[in-house]
Amino acid sequence: MAGGRHIARRYKFFLIVTSITLVLDQITKWWARAALAEHKPVKFLGSFWDWELSYNPGSAFGLFRNLGGARVWLSIIGVLAFVAIIFILRKAQDTQKWMTTALALVGGGAIGNVVDRVLLGKVTDFVVWKAGSHQWPAFNIADAALVAGVLILFLDVGREQKKAKEEKLKAERAKEVRPDKAKPKTE
Repeated sequence: MAGGRHIARRYKFFLIVTSITLVLDQITKWWARAALAEHKPVKFLGSFWDWELSYNPGSAFGLFRNLGGARVWLSIIGVLAFVAIIFILRKAQDTQKWMTTALALVGGGAIGNVVDRVLLGKVTDFVVWKAGSHQWPAFNIADAALVAGVLILFLDVGREQKKAKEEKLKAERAKEVRPDKAKPKTE
């Protein structure tokens, strides 16, 4: 790039997806705090989906709620996770779009919940899904991004491993010597 420094496509894409995730997360949490009353469900999609404001001092889906000092520890873990994500991103290739997407979703989700912990001391949750008598713990866009990112990462790693095995097998087959071609012809 003339007159400037070239920034790899994966970094640009990562920044865009992370920023969109973070902005959507913070806007929807702001909306939930302004529009919803705490622990008063509002039907959204029939009996499957409610909006219900709640605050979580723990981690995603209500885990570690009763852990002393959760705010500090989970904030530190979120920041360290983001640093690890940047390190992994540095090792990635521009062609690894699914990995970059997954890392960006996890990074945006982690930072989204860290922002809540730092500013509010707890994470704002407002989405409740139900199936019959089962109800999932309340969550938010950051939690959904984290789960989606981890799922994409696992699927991408599996795909990459399968691709590497296929390429290795193909290379091994190419190296095999056929018995009819290995013997020199004698006349």
